[in-house]
Amino acid sequence: MAAKERVGTYLETGAHAMTGQLGKTIQRLRKAYNLSLSELAEQSGVAKSIISQIERNETNPTLATVWRLSQALDMSVERVLASSDDAPFVEKLTRADTPILFSEDGLCRLSIIGWIKTVEWLQYYDFLAEPGGELDSDGHQRGAIECLTVISGTLEVEVGGVVETVKDGETVRYRCDRQHIIRNRGKEPAHALMVCLLKAAVLD
Repeated sequence: MAAKERVGTYLETGAHAMTGQLGKTIQRLRKAYNLSLSELAEQSGVAKSIISQIERNETNPTLATVWRLSQALDMSVERVLASSDDAPFVEKLTRADTPILFSEDGLCRLSIIGWIKTVEWLQYYDFLAEPGGELDSDGHQRGAIECLTVISGTLEVEVGGVVETVKDGETVRYRCDRQHIIRNRGKEPAHALMVCLLKAAVLD
C-alpha cells in the first residue's frame, strides 16, 4: 500500500471512530435534557433524520452541523468532539461547559454537575433558588428517589400533599416518581445539592 493510501486509510478510520463517539455523545446529551429527536431537531435546525443517522454512526456530519447541535445542547464544540470512552478519567468542566436549566418562573437554577454517562440511573445537580422561587417537576420513572441537601438557606419540599421544611445542613429524601415541588419561601437565596436515583431505589 502506498504512503498516500495508508494516510487516507488512517484518516478514514480516525474519522469513523470520532463519528462513532460523537453519535454516543449527542445521544447522551439529548437524553440528559429529556429531548426527543424531534425536539432537538427543532432547537438545532438539524433535520431529525440527520440526527438519527449521527447517533447511529451512519453519517459523517459537517462541522456546521456539529456546531448547531452543540449550541442546542449547551455544550462547546470542543467538548462535544473531545468526548470519548478513551478520554482520561480526570475531567474538568468549566462554568461555561456546565449545562444549566431554569424553572418556569426563572427563579430556580439547576446546574447539571452529574456525569453524562450515568444520566439514565443517577443524576445530580447544584440547585439555587431565589426568594419566591418554585421548581415544579413532573414525576420521574416509578421508584425514583430524590435526595436534597440544603447547603444554605431554607427550602420547602412538597410531595403528594406532604410538606417538609429543610434547613441549612439538613437532607430530605422523597419519592420523585410523582409531582414534586421545591420552594424557597424565605427572604434569602437557598443553595442545595440534589441527587436523583432513577434505578437504584428499592421501596417497600
